[in-house]
Amino acid sequence: MKAPPIKYEEMVMKNPVQITPKAIEEINNTLQANKIPDTYGLRVGLRGGGCGATFLLGFDTPTEMDQAYTIEGVRVIIDKRHLMYVLGVSVDYEDGMNGSGYTVSAGDKK
Repeated sequence: MKAPPIKYEEMVMKNPVQITPKAIEEINNTLQANKIPDTYGLRVGLRGGGCGATFLLGFDTPTEMDQAYTIEGVRVIIDKRHLMYVLGVSVDYEDGMNGSGYTVSAGDKK
């Protein structure tokens, strides 16, 4: 007996990106402070292409080209075309002498 085919969504890891507790706190604060509707989520993706590509973070609504996840209570939206490039990235929020903001790094370098 042949096993049923695996759906694309089941092949993708459950949490394709990591979000630190500090980033989760700041994301929730931003959503509440700006009264952003529940239909929005944190978009993680790429801007540009080739060697000049940079990570993209922002609040957006999903489209038919996106895959949505819930990671630690945060709705995360990733364009299916970007998924393989953002797998394993970590989103953090840092406070420093030069200001504060979100950072994206390409995973653990241990």
